[in-house]
Amino acid sequence: MKLLFITLLFTLSTTFTATAQEANLLSGKFTQQQLKAVLIPQAKWVPFPKRDDRSGWAKADQTMMRGYVKKAETYLTYQWPYIPATKSLLIERTGDRDEYQAISFEKREVLGTLLLAEIYENKGRFVDQIIDGVWSICEESFWGAPAHLPKSKAYSGLMDVSKPFVELFSAETATYLAWVDYYLGDKLDAVSPQIRKRIYTETNARIFLPLMTQPHGWMAKNANGRAPNNWNPWICSNWLNAVLLLEKDDDKRAASVAKLLNVLDQFVNPYPQDGGCDEGPSYWGAAAASLFDNLALLNTASNDAFAYVYADEKFRNMGRFIYRAQISDRYFLNFADADPQPGMAATMIYRYGKAINDPDMMRFGAYYFKPEDGSVGKFHYFRHFYALFMQDEFRSAVKGLPLPQNVWLPDLQVFAARDQVGTTNGFYVAAKGGNNDESHNHNDIGNYVVYYDGQPLLIDVGRGTYTRKTFSDKRYDIWYNCSDYHSLPTINGQNQLPGPQFKASNVTYKTGDAFTQFGVNIEQAYPKEAGVTSWQRTVRLNRGKNVQINDVFKLANASGIVQHLMTCYPTELGKPGELIVHYAPKGGKASDFVVAYNPKQFQASVEKVTLDQPEDRGIITKWGDTIYRINLKSLAPKTADQQLFTVGRK
Repeated sequence: MKLLFITLLFTLSTTFTATAQEANLLSGKFTQQQLKAVLIPQAKWVPFPKRDDRSGWAKADQTMMRGYVKKAETYLTYQWPYIPATKSLLIERTGDRDEYQAISFEKREVLGTLLLAEIYENKGRFVDQIIDGVWSICEESFWGAPAHLPKSKAYSGLMDVSKPFVELFSAETATYLAWVDYYLGDKLDAVSPQIRKRIYTETNARIFLPLMTQPHGWMAKNANGRAPNNWNPWICSNWLNAVLLLEKDDDKRAASVAKLLNVLDQFVNPYPQDGGCDEGPSYWGAAAASLFDNLALLNTASNDAFAYVYADEKFRNMGRFIYRAQISDRYFLNFADADPQPGMAATMIYRYGKAINDPDMMRFGAYYFKPEDGSVGKFHYFRHFYALFMQDEFRSAVKGLPLPQNVWLPDLQVFAARDQVGTTNGFYVAAKGGNNDESHNHNDIGNYVVYYDGQPLLIDVGRGTYTRKTFSDKRYDIWYNCSDYHSLPTINGQNQLPGPQFKASNVTYKTGDAFTQFGVNIEQAYPKEAGVTSWQRTVRLNRGKNVQINDVFKLANASGIVQHLMTCYPTELGKPGELIVHYAPKGGKASDFVVAYNPKQFQASVEKVTLDQPEDRGIITKWGDTIYRINLKSLAPKTADQQLFTVGRK
C-alpha cells in the first residue's frame, strides 16, 4: 500500500472552524413563520398512537409492554417520597450528590414505568399512582440536581425557587410530565382538571419561560471560547419534547422551536467536521445521540422537513464516532471523563445508522440488542416510544462490529489502530492531542492506551465518582484528572496544566501496511517552568509485533524527568530494562507483557494507587482495586535526548 501521510495544519483547521460556525444547519432552513407552517399543529400531532388506538398499540412490541406492566405492578403500593432539604444540602456539607439524585431519579423512573403500563392495559389500574407521582414531582422545590446549583452563598445547596433555571434533570422531568399529559389527559381531567393545569403551569414556569427569557451557560460558548457540550442537545431534546406536546399556543410553540434550533446550532457549528466527541464515547450517548433525538422528533412533528440533515457529512460523522471509538465489545476509548465500559443505547444507535444510511452503524447497534426487562432507565425516556415500534426489524437486523483497522480524527486529534480489521485479536493502540480545556477535561495531551485481544493493558484510568469537588476549582486536586496519572512525563517537576493555551502542536499521522503511527508535540501542554523547548512524542503500532513510544525532546534545563505509565494489573521489575505486566483479563487468557526501556537511562519503580477517597469509588467500580502506576525516573537527565519504550508479549 502506498504510504499515506497526513499532517494537521492548524491554520487550515482554524479557517475551517470559522467557516463551520456560520453553517447554521438547523436554524438556517426556515424562518419562524415558515417553521410554524411546517410544524404539525399541537392539536393534530400524533407522534405515536393515542392510548385508545388499540390497533395502533397492537403494533408495539408486546413482550416489552408486558415487561413494563410486570415492573409497574411492583409500584402499585409505592410511597412517593419527598426530598428533604438536608439531602440537597449534602452537596455542600459532604460533597455527596448521590443521595438526593437516587430519590429524584427513582421517582421519575417509577412514573415512566407506570405510564407505559397504563397505556398497555388501558384499564385505569395505574392512574391513581400516576396522579400521586405527578403531584409529588410538581411539589418538589427543584426538578434538577443540587450538584448543578450555582456555587455561591446565595444558594448554599438549596434552590432559590424565585429564580428558576433549566439544567439537565429539570428538563428531563418536563419530558415525563409531558408524555403523561399526552397519553392520559382525558383520564386526568375525569379526576380533576387541576392535574393537567398543574403540569403545564409548573413546566411553563420552570422550563419554558426561563428558556425563552434567560441566557443559560450551556446554550453557547463559554468565556474561554469552549463550545457547548452534551448539555446543549440533551436539554434541547427534552425541551423539544415538552414544548411540542404541552404548548397549545402554536405561535409560542413555533417561537420555542425556532429558539431551540438556534441553540442547537451553537453546538453543531463548532463541532469538528470529523465528528469527534471530545467528551468520549460514554458522553456521545447524550451529545451527538441527543442531537439525533432532536432531529428524529422534529421530523416526526414536521412530516420529515428536517430529513435533509441526515445527508450532512458532519452529522453523519458525529454518528459514526461511536463505533470508531470502539476497542472491543466491552471497551471503548475513554479519554477525559468517559467510561471505559459505557452502556450502548442499542435501538437509538440502530435508528441513527438507518437515518444516515450507514450499514456499519446499524450492524453495530443491532449487535447490542438484548431482551427488554421492563426497565425504562433514568434518562432519554422518549426513546422507548421509538423502540416499541421497531423491535421486529431490530431483532432480525444484521449484527456485527465494524472494528476499523485505523481511525484518524484530525480535528479531534485522536488516532487508533489495531492489528487486524474486524477483530480484536492482537494489539490495539490509541493516543490523543487536543488541548486541556476540553469538555470534561483531563490534563492528558499525548496520553496513549494499549489493549491486547480487546482487553486493557496500559490504560487511561478515566473518572471516578462525581462529587462536589469534580466540577469545582479543586478539580485538579483529584489524582486521575492530572497528567502524572496518565501515560505522560513529569518534566523538571512540572505536570501539564489546564486551560486552552495548554495544547498539542505538530500533530501528524502516518499509516502503511505494516504500521500506523501518531505524532504530537506536547511542549505547550506544560508551564514555562518545565523548560520544554520541544517534546515530540511518536506512538507507533508495528502490526503483529509491538507498540513503541518514542519521545524526542529538547529542554532549557534538565533537573528531573519521570515517565509514567498506568495499568490495571500487578507489575514487577524483571531483568534490567524490563517491566513485567501480569496481564490477566476477566474471561481472557493470562500472560505476561514486557515494557522494555533503556536501563542506562531509567530507574524503574511500581506503586499501587491508594483508592480511599469518595471520588475513588467509581474507579473501583470500573477497574477494581488494581490501579498501578509505573514510574521511570531519568538517571542522568539531559537537555536533549530520546526515550524509547516498547510494549510487547514476553
